[in-house]
Amino acid sequence: MNSSPMTVEVDPAHGGRLPSLRGRNGREWLWRRDAPARAGVRPGDEFVDAGGLEECLPTIGGAPDHGDVWSRPWQPDGDGLEVTCDNYRLHRALCVTDEGVRATYHLDATPGWRFIWAAHTLIEVSTRARIEAPDGRPIWVNSDEGKAVAHWPRYGATDLSKLGEADGTALMITIPDLPSITVADGDDRLTFSLQATGQPFAIAIWRNLCGWPSGTPYRSIGIEPMLGHSPTLALARAGGSAVVPASGMVEWSLLIDG
Repeated sequence: MNSSPMTVEVDPAHGGRLPSLRGRNGREWLWRRDAPARAGVRPGDEFVDAGGLEECLPTIGGAPDHGDVWSRPWQPDGDGLEVTCDNYRLHRALCVTDEGVRATYHLDATPGWRFIWAAHTLIEVSTRARIEAPDGRPIWVNSDEGKAVAHWPRYGATDLSKLGEADGTALMITIPDLPSITVADGDDRLTFSLQATGQPFAIAIWRNLCGWPSGTPYRSIGIEPMLGHSPTLALARAGGSAVVPASGMVEWSLLIDG
């Protein structure tokens, strides 16, 4: 991996997470938080928000919290790592080239199984940072007040593309059927591009400007390419989750370029 201008670190023992992702100019893009409990999690535990890139499957919210695979050790398998749960197996191979960091996924599961996957990526950005996505696209916004439908980048009087100073809000924004999104911070840019065939997909944004958690809030920004249109299976309407086809396998890939 050191032959590429981008570099990435992988932690197989802790959910295959990526604790570090550096851009071509050496910038560290992943936000990290001191969370000692992350090292000792077990399947079924409440999610520990330590930052980096965490894999979420078969859900983001709901139960199990942020899914099963983030809390399990991953094992070497051929060209990558794999994790096996009760009714599915997920394989991920990372390749670092001049394009950026590409993650290729292969899921084996029972045909008809419904799931949501997300690359839960918390990024380190300044208050000048902006998210670049096509204006006018329908978005779903989840907050403590419930779920609302709006159009990017407006949510009432708020410009969601701005990742500014703390304002006490925390919003989960989903942009359905969006294959690519870019975060711009000064002269630096980080682009996420998702490739998936035959499955609903989206890009979610966790815009936490010190609105979460209650009592001890902090600022955290997440970009979450995902399969499915909803952060939880319980909220997914017909067609809103990914479904394993008759072949019993699903494949997709994510390119991160910075």
